[in-house]
Amino acid sequence: MDDYDFIVVGAGSAGAALAYRLSEDPRHNVLLLEAGPPGHRWARIPIGFAKLLKNPAANWLYESEPEVGAENRRLPVPRGKLLGGSSAINGMAFVRGQARDYDTWAQLGNRGWSYQDVLPFFKRMESYASTEGDDAFRGRTGPLQVTNPQPDPLLATVIQAAEQVGVAHNPDYNGAVQDGIAMSQATISGRRRMSTAECYLRPAAKRSNLRVVTNALAERVLLDGTRCTGIRYSVHGESRDARATREVILSGGSINSPQLLELSGIGDGERLRDLGVEVAHHLPGVGENLRDHFAPRTRWLVGAKGYTLNDRTRGLGLAYQALRYIFAQPSMMAAVAAPLRAFVRTREGLDAPDALLGWVPMLSEMRPKGPVISRQSGMTCYAHAMRPESTGHIHIASNDPKAPPKINFNFLASQADQDITVAAVNIARAIMRAPAMGPLQITEVGPGEALESHDEIIDWVKRTAETTYHPVGTCKMGNDPMAVVDNELKVHGISGLRVADASIMPTQISGNTNAPSIMIGERAAGWILDHP
Repeated sequence: MDDYDFIVVGAGSAGAALAYRLSEDPRHNVLLLEAGPPGHRWARIPIGFAKLLKNPAANWLYESEPEVGAENRRLPVPRGKLLGGSSAINGMAFVRGQARDYDTWAQLGNRGWSYQDVLPFFKRMESYASTEGDDAFRGRTGPLQVTNPQPDPLLATVIQAAEQVGVAHNPDYNGAVQDGIAMSQATISGRRRMSTAECYLRPAAKRSNLRVVTNALAERVLLDGTRCTGIRYSVHGESRDARATREVILSGGSINSPQLLELSGIGDGERLRDLGVEVAHHLPGVGENLRDHFAPRTRWLVGAKGYTLNDRTRGLGLAYQALRYIFAQPSMMAAVAAPLRAFVRTREGLDAPDALLGWVPMLSEMRPKGPVISRQSGMTCYAHAMRPESTGHIHIASNDPKAPPKINFNFLASQADQDITVAAVNIARAIMRAPAMGPLQITEVGPGEALESHDEIIDWVKRTAETTYHPVGTCKMGNDPMAVVDNELKVHGISGLRVADASIMPTQISGNTNAPSIMIGERAAGWILDHP
């Protein structure tokens, strides 16, 4: 058995940042385990996410159980399975969320997680390239490169249209306020994806006190009574044990962290006994409180030619885009997945936005091997509630570490989620129908002009919506009976074991979850290093 001070399970958004910070001190001997390979040829190219969404070489390719709120469809749940985790296959939008998100966590009893508490860690992790950012809110020297692209004529027109219906332009939604429409800040720099593998692990690769093992499937944490002493994992079928003299930190994400806890006998005792798992510690909240963003994609034809990516990729257009990328010219191959977004309030009286709209300057069609560019010219605008109240769960289906867990989102169970979703769709419609859009000759094809009532739109949402790949909450932080970790991310009832990833979020973030997940890794390192 190999001995380490710290063992981090999962080299994704949080885990890579955590391992980087723990190994900065040469006195700390750190083992980082990743179930997937070191990388993939498409992972460094921004457009590569389209190639990796259904690629088993870099993706766990999970799917949900049939969802009642989605017409009993099984929804894809892609999760990164390589160094960098989901930061290596995501759409690269950089969104912190609102100050109120973190203040809510603190108000729930999680000391040290208010916005003022986490802001230094957001600043510490980023190097924001735009001169528009306020240094009171933005970091300039961190490992993670964040850029702010400029709009093309199509997206500039959408910004103008939004302003015509009362959605103002906001040049930095990660600054003082989130409200408004803006180009998506992105983890892209120098035409390359800035995953945590690139920004955290690559600089740390030469540290002799950091050992990174890939293709390492974690099978269970090792326990001595109620103390975690290490991890059992396998590499190409060969079982190995590693001992942690100080701590094991699970950073497998909202799917894999609760799965590993349950495989280790930590979870709801009755559920585990029924699956033949010996119960080590009854902790009923493991796998519960699952939340995600459930987003219908409104679809619009664009009659004016030359504006959309559908036009610019026809014939030799795709090859031309590739050449532009090679020669460092603006290209779709170096763009964030949804390059324009708006944070909006769906009703009067709200003190912050409650819905998100995101634009993609093209239409795509889903095929068995992934999305393909449509032959029609158009745009897509997704619309969803940012802080959903509907909750589901994730639980193991067997005691086999290789078996995928069962995922149930329970989408649209909350009436508030339904109401906000319908309102968000109608705000997207108002923007796309604004006078500024007239010259583009816009035609609505989804949901379609004939669908106007609340129930008609919700029926369409149930038939067509997908997740935005932001699962959180399954090892939630708190002190109530269903909490899994405390405010320092220590697993309740087990010493020497923490969870540090999106699963600890007690509520959903107002936006994409990659940036908050990296912050959680940074915050966890702070807790660990400040309390030796």
